[in-house]
Amino acid sequence: MISEEQLDQFRVSGDRIRVVRDEMEVNDVIGIVVAWDESTVVIRRHNRRVVKLSRDYRFELASSERGTTLQ
Repeated sequence: MISEEQLDQFRVSGDRIRVVRDEMEVNDVIGIVVAWDESTVVIRRHNRRVVKLSRDYRFELASSERGTTLQ
């Protein structure tokens, strides 16, 4: 699970992140961190839609190569 400090750092910096949900790259969610609670994270995608995801997924910087974990 991603820590509160990491989520706050992503929110303040405005960096785009990648949420890796499984092995298929097409299922990744790329956007910015908007909000979170103890079990979920809200990500705003480039088309302004928001997605609510579990904090148990793997979070990476979108600018880095896929597969680099931040957890």
